[in-house]
Amino acid sequence: MPDLLPDHEVSRVLVVVAHPDDVDFGAAGTVAHWTDAGHEVVYCVCTDGQSGGFDLDIPRAEMGAIRRGEQEAAAAAVGVTDVRFLGFVDGELEADRELVRSLTRLIRELQPQRVMCPSPERDWAILPRSHPDHLAAGEAAIQAVYPAARNPFAFPDLAEEGLEPWTVREVWLSGHPESNHVVDVTDTVDRKITALLAHKSQHPDPDALPLRVREWLGANAVRAGLPEGRLAEDFFVVSTG
Repeated sequence: MPDLLPDHEVSRVLVVVAHPDDVDFGAAGTVAHWTDAGHEVVYCVCTDGQSGGFDLDIPRAEMGAIRRGEQEAAAAAVGVTDVRFLGFVDGELEADRELVRSLTRLIRELQPQRVMCPSPERDWAILPRSHPDHLAAGEAAIQAVYPAARNPFAFPDLAEEGLEPWTVREVWLSGHPESNHVVDVTDTVDRKITALLAHKSQHPDPDALPLRVREWLGANAVRAGLPEGRLAEDFFVVSTG
């Protein structure tokens, strides 16, 4: 088990994801625990999710705005009021200098003690976890955490703007091939499901979603050895400070 930062040493958490709804599938129950504990949580969504959805009658040009609104509603369900959108194109995300710089800027601006992001490692057992955009967002976030955000000589223009180096002390990887930490989300699962259902453009059969979510969270809890009936989200936590 990792040595986690104690709650009193965490005031702000930055959650980096590739698409609207990624955080709600992977971590909304955990985020609800964090906001309940008084942590400020900020979402950074790298793309507008233009390639998502199921309704062929919705013009692609409108999908970005629809998904931004859905993500803001979903965030509110778990106590998050600050959602940043980087506006990259869904399906074309790359862990390039532009994305690393954008995330470095955000880390230096917000000064989070903890960052959550997708794993940059492909999970062959559950391939949908490893959408190329997820891998790119995770790789860019890790590069921003280390070494860029803490290195005074990386992106010197940011320092010239007054954004001083900042060291993130802990990273939580979502969708990693292995987990070393689980969060019991039994008490927050209803808010997680509310957040997921806010993404109306993504669910052709919303009535089936709650049971499916509870089943996979229950399986996580069983693997972690939690008591029968509990639900859990799983992560791979890395000390980076």
